Amino acid sequence: MKVFDPSALKTRIDELQKLTVEPDFWTSDNAHEVNREISLLQSRLDKIESSQNELLELEAIAELLCEVDDPELNSEFYARSSAMAKSIKAYQILVLLDGEYDSGDAIMTIHAGAGGLDSQDWAEMLYRMYMRWAESNKFTVKLIDELPDQEAGIKSVTISINGDYAYGYLKGEQGVHRLVRISPFDSAKRRHTSFASIEVMPVLPDSVEVEIRPEDLKVDTFRSSGAGGQYVNMTDSAIRITHMPSGIVVSCQTERSQHMNRATAMQVLRSKLFEKTLRERQAQLDNIQGEKRTVAWGSQIRSYTLQPFQLIKDHRSGCEIGNVQAVLDGDLDELIMSYLRYMKTGKLQNGSDR
Repeated sequence: MKVFDPSALKTRIDELQKLTVEPDFWTSDNAHEVNREISLLQSRLDKIESSQNELLELEAIAELLCEVDDPELNSEFYARSSAMAKSIKAYQILVLLDGEYDSGDAIMTIHAGAGGLDSQDWAEMLYRMYMRWAESNKFTVKLIDELPDQEAGIKSVTISINGDYAYGYLKGEQGVHRLVRISPFDSAKRRHTSFASIEVMPVLPDSVEVEIRPEDLKVDTFRSSGAGGQYVNMTDSAIRITHMPSGIVVSCQTERSQHMNRATAMQVLRSKLFEKTLRERQAQLDNIQGEKRTVAWGSQIRSYTLQPFQLIKDHRSGCEIGNVQAVLDGDLDELIMSYLRYMKTGKLQNGSDR
């Protein structure tokens, strides 16, 4: 189905709405997913129809301006034209977000790399950056698990980012992020390089089957750490689940009850196992096609240089930004969009082919 095809959108909405009137719909597992898809498609359709109506009105104003000299009307025409151009540009982004799970929520995990306090501080800076980005884009963020360090920074943190197309926007952030700066923890004020890795996974619909056998799980309970409510830190409510065949470990300690923490941890485990399966499948395809990719700690996707000069460079799309502080404050849109365009078109930021 094409993103900008109103008739296809209407047909799909009608198909989904027919499902909602079936007697057992509201007790089915996919009721939430169907309603969400209807909402997304209706939003697309409304934007298309609104743009079409606005275009007709602008054409009428343009014809009128050819006959009369009205400064006020002329000012209105350019103001509305500019607003419409921005609206269309924003909507065109949906063409880049056509992956199967792009429209859904995301789970992000940030791990500090080798480098001690500098890398832990860098992990916390990245955490703050994505929180600011989510806030500016009206996404809801929920803390799932955090492992702070007593001296500085965080060793790891897992969050869910909820909102339309959260996963689509953030999927390209997965990988190793490299920071070069004068270390605030070095009394000699020497330049240090720090690394942090980021995992991004889709929050899977209930209809997606991921086989998890109970006998493959090792479940541990422990007392929640850090800030919490009246009872959060007084009982062994935190959950750590180890999936023994894969070695994947997930934790949740932010909910009030052990049951809720377990449910959240299982959701994260499903997403991690699913992402692992996709990654292995892609590796097999790359091997068959003869494509060799380095997936290692040193293969950073993006570098953030604070000293001796200021520059952020995405090593995949070629996008470079000199205003480092703005990016660290959450202004990630240019980096995110350049990567999505690169993946869709195969062209680097400078226009050359990959």
